[in-house]
Amino acid sequence: MKYFCAIFVLLIVLGFNAINGYNCKIVQFIFGDSLSDVGNNRNLPRSLAQANLPFYGIDFGNGLPNGRFTNGRTVSDIIGDKIGLPRPVAFLDPSMNEDVILENGVNYASGGGGILNETGGYFIQRFSLWKQIELFQGTQDVIVAKIGKKEADKFFQQAGYVVALGSNDFINNYLMPVYSDSWKYNDQTFVDYLMETLESQLRVLHSLGARKLMVFGLGPMGCIPLQRALSLDGKCQNKASSLAVRFNKAATKMLLDLETKLPNASYKFGEAYDLVNDVITNPQKYGFDNSDSPCCSFYKIRPALTCIPASTLCKDRSKYVFWDEYHPTDKANELVANILIKRFDFMRVKDGTSEAPSPSPDLAPSPDNN
Repeated sequence: MKYFCAIFVLLIVLGFNAINGYNCKIVQFIFGDSLSDVGNNRNLPRSLAQANLPFYGIDFGNGLPNGRFTNGRTVSDIIGDKIGLPRPVAFLDPSMNEDVILENGVNYASGGGGILNETGGYFIQRFSLWKQIELFQGTQDVIVAKIGKKEADKFFQQAGYVVALGSNDFINNYLMPVYSDSWKYNDQTFVDYLMETLESQLRVLHSLGARKLMVFGLGPMGCIPLQRALSLDGKCQNKASSLAVRFNKAATKMLLDLETKLPNASYKFGEAYDLVNDVITNPQKYGFDNSDSPCCSFYKIRPALTCIPASTLCKDRSKYVFWDEYHPTDKANELVANILIKRFDFMRVKDGTSEAPSPSPDLAPSPDNN
C-alpha cells in the first residue's frame, strides 16, 4: 500500500485532436500504487490491499467506499480537475471500453503494487508496474482495433503518462525481513536494483508511445503513522526516510540520462520530499493540528493498518494530515496538489489559463461513536 508521499501526479498537456471522427482528448495513463488507485483493487477479489469498507470515501460523492485509499480525493483527482483534464477511469472499472479510454484515459494504479514484481506479495493480489505495463499493452490493442494503428500511435504519443511507485518497494519489501530482498541487498544495491528495473520499464513505455512522462519521487517514509507506531519512541524512523532520499537522487540522475538517449522523450521528476517533510514537521503552518497519527484508527490500538466500520474517526478530518496509517486526508492532498500546480506551472488544457477550482467536499459528520 502507498503512503502520503511517494508522491503525486500529473503533467502539462495541451490541446485536442480529432481522430477518425472521434474528438479524442489529450488524456492520461497513470501507473501507480494506493496513492493513485481509484478502484482497481476493489475489483481484485483476493487482494488484501483494499479500501472497500467504510469509512473510506466518506467525503467523496455519495460517501461510500469507491476504491480510493482516503476519505476524499486523490492528488491526481484534484490536479486534473483544476487543469481541465478528465479523470482516468480504473482499468478494472465495469464501464471500461474503447470509448471510455479515448475520452478519459486509464488508471492502472493498484494498492500494494511496486516497481518490483515481488513487492507486496503478502497482499496476494495487486498489479506491479510490470503488470500495469502489460495491461497498457492490451489497452493499445483495443484502440488500434478501434481507430487504426496510425491514429492510435498519434493518440498514445500525445497522451500524458504518470509513474508514481516506489514506497512499497521499501515499506512492503526491503524493510521487511520476510522478503528475501531484505537480506540479498544492502541499501545501495537495492536502490541500484530498483533503478535498473525502473529504467527497463520506462524504456518499454517509450517503445509503446510514452513521450511525455512524469515520475514522482518519495517523501519521508519514516514519518508516516505506521512507521512511527512501529518505532520504540513514536518518532520518525530515519532509515526509511534516508532510503527515500537515496531513491530520489538516483531516479533524478537516471531520468536525465534516459531522456537524452530516447528520441522525443520529455521526462520530468517530481521532487516533493522537502514539501512533505515540512508539512509533517510544521503542521500548524499549513492549518493542521495533527501530523503523526491517523484520523481513522481502531480506538487506541496501533498500528490499525486499515480503516474499518468499527474504527473511530477524528472530530475534524480537515485538521489531520493522515487519513489512515499510510495515506493522506483529502485536505492534505488538496494542499499538496495546490503547491505542485504552482511548482510545475500547470495550466488549463482547454485554454492555457490558470487552473480552475476543484471544490473541497463538504465533510460528512463523523459517526456518533466519536
